[in-house]
Amino acid sequence: MNSISVLHIQLFQSGRNASDFYFNTMKEHLILGHRHIEEPHRHDFYVAVLFTKGKGIHEIDFQRYEVSEGSLFFLSPGQIHSWELSEDIDGYIFFCSQEFYEMHYVSQKLRNFPFFGSVSFPRKLQLEADELEKNSFLFQELGKEHLQQHVMKEGLILSLMSQIFINATRLFSKDIDIRSSSVSLSYFKHYQDFENLIEQHFTEQKSISYYASLMGITPKHLNRIAQTTVQKTATDMITERVVLEAKRMLMYLDESLVEIAFRLGYEEYSYFVRVFRKNSGMTPTQFMRKYKA
Repeated sequence: MNSISVLHIQLFQSGRNASDFYFNTMKEHLILGHRHIEEPHRHDFYVAVLFTKGKGIHEIDFQRYEVSEGSLFFLSPGQIHSWELSEDIDGYIFFCSQEFYEMHYVSQKLRNFPFFGSVSFPRKLQLEADELEKNSFLFQELGKEHLQQHVMKEGLILSLMSQIFINATRLFSKDIDIRSSSVSLSYFKHYQDFENLIEQHFTEQKSISYYASLMGITPKHLNRIAQTTVQKTATDMITERVVLEAKRMLMYLDESLVEIAFRLGYEEYSYFVRVFRKNSGMTPTQFMRKYKA
């Protein structure tokens, strides 16, 4: 089985000093990175992409998104993605490592932004004209600063990145109907806590009661939080994370289906197949035939 490439920031920085931050226009990025990004691949860094021209398809963790003017995407380390883009495509892209951002923002973690920390959130925002203008300006300023050698350069880069992330979080919050009331904000905080706990324990723990106990709330209330925030049950969220990991492992690990099921906490392979098929609409074998053809 062929493995999925894991790309590092340094691959896109030939001839320059290695850095934990990268910025480019989409047109130049596709020329520079063509030999690395023409096939499905993963990163070990965080990515933001704004398309300002052209069309296409962007597939992220086996979900297809349409690309058009105003499409804003976010990717986390480990996600598998690929794209098919028109020749007139353009826009802006930047990468950063977790260390680059969080060593300056000790109290703000990248995973706390919903589009980086949650597998239940979509990875795309489709911006209206006013938001596209606002974000284009921020990306352009980020690109200008990246080329300069001014005092406190990293500070301004981090500030501009944060503005992009915060603006996007507010736009996402409108889509999932999060309001500024204390109840809604409390639900969203619990939701983030639940997502973080799933990320830590999903291979061993599939029970809602387990996570509710860690959070000091009832399983019924945890379900209410999940339903209110992303219109899914808590069990759905746990299962989605397990199946996503299964898909990634099927794509890039040279292990048998039984071994993968066991690594994900399923001693009975037949039960793992039922869970996978119910969530994805196909068996693990059918999934591999589709994506490894």
